Amino acid sequence: MALKKKPVTGMKDMLPREMQIRDYVIRLIKETYGTFGFSSIETPCVEHIENLSSKQGGENEKLIFKILKRGEKLKLDTAECEADLVDGGLRYDLTVPLSRYYSNNVSELPSPFKALQMGNVWRADRPQRGRFRQFMQCDIDILGEPNNLAEIELILATTTLLGKLDFKNFTVRINDRKILKAMAAYSGFEEKDYDDVFIILDKMDKIGLDGVEKELQEHGYPKEAVEKYLQLFKEITNDIEGVRYCKEKLEGYLEEATADGLEMIIASVDSVKEADFKLSFDPTLVRGMSYYTGTIFEIAMDEFGGSVGGGGRYDEMIGKFTGQPTPACGFSIGFERIVMLLLERGYEIPDNKEKLALLIEKGMPQEKMLEVLAFAKEQRAVGKQVMLSIMKKNKKFQKEQLSQEGYTEIKEFFK
Repeated sequence: MALKKKPVTGMKDMLPREMQIRDYVIRLIKETYGTFGFSSIETPCVEHIENLSSKQGGENEKLIFKILKRGEKLKLDTAECEADLVDGGLRYDLTVPLSRYYSNNVSELPSPFKALQMGNVWRADRPQRGRFRQFMQCDIDILGEPNNLAEIELILATTTLLGKLDFKNFTVRINDRKILKAMAAYSGFEEKDYDDVFIILDKMDKIGLDGVEKELQEHGYPKEAVEKYLQLFKEITNDIEGVRYCKEKLEGYLEEATADGLEMIIASVDSVKEADFKLSFDPTLVRGMSYYTGTIFEIAMDEFGGSVGGGGRYDEMIGKFTGQPTPACGFSIGFERIVMLLLERGYEIPDNKEKLALLIEKGMPQEKMLEVLAFAKEQRAVGKQVMLSIMKKNKKFQKEQLSQEGYTEIKEFFK
């Protein structure tokens, strides 16, 4: 059987240029989120299959890479169902593992707990631009904080990071699942139909208002309910006034505290934000995960043509592990998409270190080689990045390559 050079479908090799960007972004993430009080944690890449299949991950649960039992536990001949064969899976996100982690270690963690987690996740998805089957996720979560301060800090921390990476004029869309439900109830839809209605609504940015109307009618929903529902979207503006409109229009269906909380988040972020972005109230924002219970948000970036991050409040997930209600809210940036955009725009890493290349003639005697090594040691001690390399026949091409890699100083050493 011939060996294959290319990586498995949906996976990729990473060349040095990309790794430099990735390493820099990871350092900046830890540094920036650290200033907001987030602590780094780590969870295993393999999770119990029961946790991954608990109906909390939405469509992602169809994309799990499942792991067979090992050794004597794997009994292929007598297995009657999948549960006899599988006991684990590769995590498809970081939120389910975080919930298990918190429930297992809560006695040793502060309250509220501000977690930063970065790590690879796996989904048996169809690969496309900016989407792979193995990819890095980067999440920040605040657990144990029921107040809207959690949402405010998550949005400020995430947008501050993007600003430091020179991203501008992006939009953070924000909504609340309770507003979604109140609008559906006000319009006359039955509660059992909410999820299907929201799935259609989530296509608004692709098929427009007319397309949503057509699909709702095709599903057989009452014409009066559809018209009343879509009229709301025509009247709601994408700012604080839109939130206030919802508060007034949906009276009796929407708690005042929900609208007041959303208004507070928007006003607070707008008044102290560091990065150049727009915070927009978007009543069409749904977010697919079934575990969201309140505020939801998403980052839209024109140069990508889609979302590069999202999150929201999931106050009921941790309680399924502990039996105790625990407020929780998180924000995840699309790490892979961010890196892809930086590479495409030719992003240069801010680096104060001087890069020095030392070219050594082939056959250098030991005594002179020791002098070169000592010189390299001295240069590293004063903060320079030093590369040692044997001279090649085409020295001009070798120097050009080193210059492309950022080596601004090149010294030659001869026998």
